[in-house]
Amino acid sequence: MADPAQNEFLASLETKAKRANHFFRMMANRPKVLEAFVPLYGAIMGPGLVDRRTKELVYLACSYANRCAYCTAAHEAGGKKAGIGDEEMQALRAEQDAGFSAAERAAIAYARELTRTADAAATREALAQHFNGEQVVEITLVAAMANFTNRFNNGLELRPEG
Repeated sequence: MADPAQNEFLASLETKAKRANHFFRMMANRPKVLEAFVPLYGAIMGPGLVDRRTKELVYLACSYANRCAYCTAAHEAGGKKAGIGDEEMQALRAEQDAGFSAAERAAIAYARELTRTADAAATREALAQHFNGEQVVEITLVAAMANFTNRFNNGLELRPEG
C-alpha cells in the first residue's frame, strides 16, 4: 500500500476522512488512477436523478453478490445513512426482496443480473417501468462502479479498516 507521506493527494483524502483508507492507499500505487477515480466515484454516487437509498441498495446488492467485505462494510454504513434498516440489509443479503418497493426490487434485480452475467436483458425492461432512461443509465453506472470496486478489493484481498 502507498504511504500517505509520499502522496499528497492520498494524504488529503485521509485528512478529510479523518482515518486511514486501505482502498485509497492501494489505489495510490497508481496515483493518476486514484486522482481520476475520486471525482468519477463522486459523480456516480453523489446527487443525481436516482435517490441515495436506491443507489445504496444497488451497490449493496452487487457487493453482497460478490462477497466483497470491504464494499459491504462501507456501504452498509452508507445504507444506514440513506435509510436502509438492519432488517432490510439482512433481507437484501439473503435475496429476500419482498419488503422493498416495486421500483427498488427492479433496481436490485437489475444490479444482481449485471453482477452475475454482465448482461441485463431479463431485468432491464422491468427497471424501465419504474425509471426513465437517464435514471437507468445512473443505476447502471452505480452497479458498474460497485462491480469495479468489488473486484479491486477482492482481487487484492482488501479488508475493512478496524
